[in-house]
Amino acid sequence: MAEINIVDQNNKAVGKRQLADNVFGLEADNALVHRVYSALALAQRAGTHATKTVGDVSGGGKKPFKQKGTGRARQGTTRAAQMRHGGTAHGPQPHGYETRINKKERRLAVALVLSDAVREGRLIVLNKLELDAAKTKSFVAIREALKVSSGLFVLADNNAEVEQSGRNIPHTKIVLDGQMNLHDMLKFDHLVITEDALSNLEKRLGGEV
Repeated sequence: MAEINIVDQNNKAVGKRQLADNVFGLEADNALVHRVYSALALAQRAGTHATKTVGDVSGGGKKPFKQKGTGRARQGTTRAAQMRHGGTAHGPQPHGYETRINKKERRLAVALVLSDAVREGRLIVLNKLELDAAKTKSFVAIREALKVSSGLFVLADNNAEVEQSGRNIPHTKIVLDGQMNLHDMLKFDHLVITEDALSNLEKRLGGEV
């Protein structure tokens, strides 16, 4: 079972904690993470791209020239795909891109990324993350103390002061443990998680909830 230091907002060690092996001690599986990430990314596509077919282009109701005697290939409409101002043949049409990924795979992918973060030293566990008032300067000071230039901060409960202080800082995002997603976890260099949020993740991803 892996062990990790718990630090305060000044990056001073205040204790240690054992990490659940079924969440933070998994072997790497890049193929599964890639499959789940791709499915999540595809689900964000609106799928509204479209081109006009022959039937969608206005005009073209009249035959451009007579069927025989001109020496040209017969044409039934000026809106055929090969004609100028004609419709598009075999162009993209609106459709969905969502692929099915079950809940077990999504949870496993999150656990795999958390396990990678532990191995690579990118996971930071805070005993708490609190501010007396909503001040961006105060949150920046915490980031600098933790030596985090790009980080996803994960809380167990809503905290208006913390959320307001960090929302305008570049390369920073603050979410609740239930809002974590694979895209954010892979986007930021560090995962900064409070001890309470860590407990919630172990329960949720370990199958106890």
